[in-house]
Amino acid sequence: MKPFRSCILALLPLVIGTAWAQDFSAQPSIWAGKPDGNAFDKIENDHLAAAQRAIDALVAVKAPRTIDNTLKLFDEAVMQLDSAAYLSGLMEQVHPEEAFRNKATAMVAKTNAAQTALSLNREVYRALAHLDLSGSDSATHYYVQRQLLEFRLAGVDRDDATQTKLKKLQDDLIKEQSAFERNISDGENSIAVTDPADLQGLPQDYIERHKPGANGKIQISTTYPDFYPVMKFAKSDELRRRLNLASDTRAYPKNTAVLKAMMGTRYEIATLLGYSSWADYNAQDKMIRSGANIAKFISDLDAAAQPTMQRELAMLLEAKQKVHPGASEIWDYENWYYPEQVRRSKFDFDSQAVRPYFPYQQVKQGILDTAAKLFHVTFRQEQNAPAWEAAVETWDVLDNGKPIGRFYLDMHPRTGKYSHAAQFPLLDGVHGKQLPEAALVCNFPAPTATDPGLMEIGDVTTFFHEFGHLMHHILGGQQHWAGIAGISMENDFVEAPSQMLEELIRSPAVLAGFAKHYKSGEPIPADLVARMNRAAAFGRAGFVARQNALSAISYDIYKTKPADVDLDKVSEDDYVRYGAIHRTPGTHMYDSFGHLANYSSMYYTYMWDKEIALDFYAQFDVRNPFAGETSIRYRQHVLEPGGSMSANDLVKGFLGRAQNMTAFKAWMSEQFAGSATKGP
Repeated sequence: MKPFRSCILALLPLVIGTAWAQDFSAQPSIWAGKPDGNAFDKIENDHLAAAQRAIDALVAVKAPRTIDNTLKLFDEAVMQLDSAAYLSGLMEQVHPEEAFRNKATAMVAKTNAAQTALSLNREVYRALAHLDLSGSDSATHYYVQRQLLEFRLAGVDRDDATQTKLKKLQDDLIKEQSAFERNISDGENSIAVTDPADLQGLPQDYIERHKPGANGKIQISTTYPDFYPVMKFAKSDELRRRLNLASDTRAYPKNTAVLKAMMGTRYEIATLLGYSSWADYNAQDKMIRSGANIAKFISDLDAAAQPTMQRELAMLLEAKQKVHPGASEIWDYENWYYPEQVRRSKFDFDSQAVRPYFPYQQVKQGILDTAAKLFHVTFRQEQNAPAWEAAVETWDVLDNGKPIGRFYLDMHPRTGKYSHAAQFPLLDGVHGKQLPEAALVCNFPAPTATDPGLMEIGDVTTFFHEFGHLMHHILGGQQHWAGIAGISMENDFVEAPSQMLEELIRSPAVLAGFAKHYKSGEPIPADLVARMNRAAAFGRAGFVARQNALSAISYDIYKTKPADVDLDKVSEDDYVRYGAIHRTPGTHMYDSFGHLANYSSMYYTYMWDKEIALDFYAQFDVRNPFAGETSIRYRQHVLEPGGSMSANDLVKGFLGRAQNMTAFKAWMSEQFAGSATKGP
């Protein structure tokens, strides 16, 4: 009964290699049976039936409540419900057939209804509350206490009439979330370009992939491999403006009504449970604890980012004024282009210069090798393993040669597929019962016989980030209980390990292992890496400010009565106030802001966790992150515990203290620390 979708218990081992493992032959991959729609329904219904049997057995117990007769049955139900919810949630987003995705959407609602029913089951709650935990380890104590909190936040202690309302509201919310996310995934847009000269500035391989069709027009889609190169390199303001508008409106106007319904449902849930807003209610089981603390964090981050961000903004305007004299504002469709121009003119770095060193297959192998070295594991591909789409790869994770998990790589865009980048859990890791499994879903350029699929540095960073989630799920999935396996701690910690891993892209020692020219095989020059890192430091405060703007939007939408929220005004005002970027009229960006469904009011998580991630990374030797015992200590203290303790305790266990903003502030202002640029 984990509240969120992405054997180290009391004492941590001193050495790597003690994780439990089983033979993969005992656990076929989730797609081994090549299920069609009917077989998928049976898999899901079998999980739900197994969960209900465990719940029925738990409720039927007449003897005093013990770990064996109560918690084991509860955790079995959790594991079965998670398995059903995970698979349906993934298939809703990635299956190539629309009819199958529709089946998955219906099953998402069904599995979540079962989870809601469990969260409101008074008999189960009372059974857990009366458990005899004497002699249990600290992880078991923490698991039970956290589950009791989740039960109360679900409304288990409310009267029958209130519970009936809450169940209907939760069922409605799941349907609204699914509709919101499906409208984004299914809403791929494209624009037609009639004049090839509009592609001026784009890489030659991009132009080669975008030839005019029979009608003489060039089609450019809103998928990532099409979108970001245009926004970053195209000289045409109008091309960038049109594509940005097409991307932001890909779920408009469908999602406006869905979002308003979702806001209303969440507000009603919160007020029924005695909270003034969804934002305050939703914060109760997070590290941040309250809506007021979210507001304070946004304010504190704004104060930290603004001074450096204003210096960056002046440099962006200086670059824009060379093309548009007298310009005084930066618009959303300029927010990738002019930073690139500043990096070229002030830092002598053209990001196209590094693309030849990042062909997709090479980057993939480089990330596998980096993770293997950092986390002391190995990876082995399962050849010819069936999956929901032919290009999906299946990989095993081994610790000292013994299997500890499995993952799937679904890495390239297609119609109807999830359009962002994410890790989807598939199975909880339970000691002696089940190995953890997860899928990485991204939208990177697909290599072909004539195209190596050259990646932007931002794509490589995203790959590192999502792989960080993956390793967290696998290494944290060696628990005795499904409910504390993998990424199951407070939801506003989940982005810390992923953002820590993405920092490795700054390390010459890491890049030396895989960044080689796709034609010559020559390693990326040290001077180019140095210039890339200096240039990458530019714009960090602006990035933080814009992330803070999105945090403010997600908080402001959910902090009050929905009737008081003007979506266009909130999104425009917050973007200008915090990010100093103006949005093109008519974008209605909230309709394509997928995090408003699953993260709701807690988009602040990304910057909250950026602070933690940079504090973590500061403990490593930045010249060689593999050196010393830090990576082993990080694996043991941060990743392996999963959700067996509070995230605040995980942070203190690794840092020896609570997180602070020192490393974050230094990271934001690094560009101005000394003479980083060629000019003023």
